[in-house]
Amino acid sequence: MKKLVLVRRDTPTRGGQPAAFLAGLVFALLVGALLLLVTGDPVFDVYQRMWERSLGSTDTWSSTFNRAVPLALAGLAVSIAATMGLWNIGAEGQILFGATAATLVGRLFPDAPGPVLIILMLLAAAIGGALWALGPGLARAEIGVSEIITTLMLTEVAIRLITYLEQGPWKDPDGFGFPNVTARPEQAELGDLWDRTHIGVLIALAVIGGFGWFLNRSVWGYELRIAGSSAKTATYAGISMRRKVLGVMLLSGAVAGFAGGIELTGTAVRLNTQISNGYGFAGIIVAALALMRPSGVPFVALAFGAVQVGGQSIQTSLGVSPAVATILQALILFGAIGAAVFSNYRVQAVERQVVTA
Repeated sequence: MKKLVLVRRDTPTRGGQPAAFLAGLVFALLVGALLLLVTGDPVFDVYQRMWERSLGSTDTWSSTFNRAVPLALAGLAVSIAATMGLWNIGAEGQILFGATAATLVGRLFPDAPGPVLIILMLLAAAIGGALWALGPGLARAEIGVSEIITTLMLTEVAIRLITYLEQGPWKDPDGFGFPNVTARPEQAELGDLWDRTHIGVLIALAVIGGFGWFLNRSVWGYELRIAGSSAKTATYAGISMRRKVLGVMLLSGAVAGFAGGIELTGTAVRLNTQISNGYGFAGIIVAALALMRPSGVPFVALAFGAVQVGGQSIQTSLGVSPAVATILQALILFGAIGAAVFSNYRVQAVERQVVTA
């Protein structure tokens, strides 16, 4: 009697990842249509509205691009850590603390010229994100503590910290008693490329392209790839694994924190616990769909951003239940990830082994 097992392909299917994403998308749309029929929602109107509100015009493209920026940076942060075989699950917290550090700079220099203030806030955001990843990086490098737990726990700490600032020392005196942080200076706003698409799109592409170049052309990047593929080989070559682990965690945190700075100066007005909007956790999915390759992150982030923008629009304009909209988004992601498996694995029938007493 035979059973079906997954066997890794010698080489991934050429063009398998884009094809898998499209196949997963079609699968999800079909399953989603059945779900909408069951809930009594108009299938065609829902899908048409998702398309129109995410990719239907230049204005909606702006929403999608702006949504893709933090997703891409968060995905890059996760993929950087993955290069060393590390899992930075706490990008969400690093985004929050990066935005907190940027807000601090805005409060310290409220009258600084716009370009200078924006640069200072973004640098502070990157440094803040790196500092938030420092503890988990040291714990992993020095005593082998799993970065999965430590980075995730620090996300909750970041949320509590911002809540304290909202209700305490940074509370807006003109907020009519509501627990809001004072808005950032008006001049600390990124300019627009077209419609509502802010310059953060170009900055994110530059960061992703810069890291890709650095990874492939620098000695540090070469050593990083060796250390990520084989710790024994790296140690034999004289590469310090402790330094590499710590350096990668700091770089990953800096990129995630930078995303918080971009979000604060791009689309948000003030610091709050919702400024990360789940981008850090979504970045894990973005990185996974991009096969942990920085080159694929922008495209996956753009597709994911369109799904999120479209999913939100059907809640507000068609009254589709938030649960149904969330399930639709999850189906699309699940379908894409599931289909991607078959670009690296194939199904093979093997004989069952009979165990005798």
